[in-house]
Amino acid sequence: MYEFLKSTTAPKVMVQAVKLIGTKEIIGKEHNPTILEWADELELDRFYTNDEIPWCGLFVAICVHRAGFEVVKQPLWALNWAKYGTEVDVPMFGDVLTFKRNGGGHVGFYVGEDEKCFHVLGGNQSNQVNVIRIEKSSLHKASRTAWKIAQPAQVKVIKLTAKGTITNNEQ
Repeated sequence: MYEFLKSTTAPKVMVQAVKLIGTKEIIGKEHNPTILEWADELELDRFYTNDEIPWCGLFVAICVHRAGFEVVKQPLWALNWAKYGTEVDVPMFGDVLTFKRNGGGHVGFYVGEDEKCFHVLGGNQSNQVNVIRIEKSSLHKASRTAWKIAQPAQVKVIKLTAKGTITNNEQ
């Protein structure tokens, strides 16, 4: 269903995000060195020391950074991503979506939507980088990158089939 992601050339944040699909945390005493390297690259390694710490904000931060855009302050806190770019009423491909839940939040990138859910590419979703469905009703804010030249044509609403489990614990 998400095969189109493999051929995306824009927006740059999505190109970076797609490269990381399949990255998994290691449960227990071991930690994925790739995830720890993201923290090091972003100079967050004194705050982010193991992959047992929620890392959805770290994933979005590394994608935004590698795409050449400015990362929000305290990017490890998912809801801080609501301050990214420009808030939008209609989410589109590549937008940053923040979700509220009891005890915190979740952040990821808009891949598409069906009638009930957003399809979100994010990190720390079942302990890995993948696409999940999250109910639209839990959306906190949608933010679009402040484009340096022009908004890519690929930034549009993507309608997808309502297929797959709706995730409640990652939001």
